[in-house]
This record gives sequence, structure tokens and C-alpha cells, in this order.
Amino acid sequence: MKTAFDATGEVLIVTGGASGIGAAVIERYAAAGGTPVVFDVNDRSGPAGARVEHHVVDVADRDAVFAATKTVLARHGRIDGLVCAAAIQPRQDVDDTDPQLWRRTLDVNLDGVVWCCQAVIPSMKTARSGSIVVFASGLATNGRAQAAAYAASKGALVSFAKSLAAEVAPDRVRVNTIYPGVIDTPQFRAANPGAEYEFWRRTTGIGVPEDVAGPLLFLLSDAATMTGSTLTRDRAYPKE
Repeated sequence: MKTAFDATGEVLIVTGGASGIGAAVIERYAAAGGTPVVFDVNDRSGPAGARVEHHVVDVADRDAVFAATKTVLARHGRIDGLVCAAAIQPRQDVDDTDPQLWRRTLDVNLDGVVWCCQAVIPSMKTARSGSIVVFASGLATNGRAQAAAYAASKGALVSFAKSLAAEVAPDRVRVNTIYPGVIDTPQFRAANPGAEYEFWRRTTGIGVPEDVAGPLLFLLSDAATMTGSTLTRDRAYPKE
């Protein structure tokens, strides 16, 4: 079965869109006719193309998020979707965790999502249309040694997304989360070196960023009629 999503005339902001899953989403959205906008601390290191718009934004900086969003609205007059993919995943034991690193992890992974949602929701409410997708993680419920800060931030995001979904549902704005599964990104390799990477490859399989783009486009589309829900990719599809 072949399914095509049409994003012609629509505008999507993707945080962390310069690499990994975010970059894959950007490419698929542009191919579907939409205008993808990258919010990333890295300048133009990701997808290129006539439709791709780049803004150097640290999502932990609320003022920077609001300024960039204002520019997008002034330029395009609309924001149809927001994908919150930006995250950091440091590895430290809890008793050795540096307070600044703990705070930075929550600033990016949790607060950054809140600021981006705050910035786009007013225009979505006015349009009475919009879709927000927040990246969760299996660590949100399962936890993991040396990943307390990351797991805590993702657990909080699940609750945040459900609460936000209830708030904006009367305005026809949808908020859903996605568990992408094990995906081969630079961040995943850094957090799972050597034998750990091989463990994931043997047990669940390791997908590639493009594997997540299709499910995400579904959540962004009108075909996804749910809100406050979670889409889960448990395992990588076996490659031929």
C-alpha cells in the first residue's frame, strides 16, 4: 500500500531539525509540498532546499523561541504544525550529576517544549487548526541507569502533552506524543557505545531516522483524528 501526505501550503516548525530524526522529518515534509522550518542551535548543518527555512534557536531560551516564531508568522502568516525533537541525553550517575548539566537537560528537553508550544498555540487557536507532536521515550516509564535527567524530562513531557491536549482541544488543536523506538542517530550512538549499541541491534533492531518520518507525518495530518494519544514504534522493521 502506498500512502502520500499532502502538505502543500502548510508550515511546520521542527526543533532539532538540523540532524537525526528532525532532519528526516524536514526532508519528508518538504517532499510533501510543505514549508519546513528548522529551529536548531546548529546553523544550516541539516537539510537544504528551496523550501527549508533555518533559524538558529536554543529552545531553552524562551525569548529566542518567541522571536523566531514571530518571524515565521510574519513571513508565512501561519504555523500548521510543531514537532519537538530537540533533546540532549547526557550520561551520569545520579550521585555524580553536575547540577548545571541536570538543569541544562531539563531546560532543553522539557522547558524548550513548553516555550515552543506557548509560542505557536495562539496562532493555532486563531486558525482553529494545528498539530503538535512531542517526542517521548521508553525511558519515560522504564528509566535507565545513568540516564535519570533524560528519563525525568521525558516522563514530564508525557504528562505535559496530555494536559496541553485537554486544554487546546476545544480550539481544534491536537497534541500527541510519539515513542520513536531505537533509532540510529549520533545522539543514540553517543549514549549507547560499543556493547550497548550491539545489544539494541540484536534485541529490538535499530531503525534509521527516515523510519520515523512517516508516522510523524501521519500525526501531523488530518488523518490523525486523535489528541492526547501516543504513537509507539517498538521495533525496527527488518530490512531486506
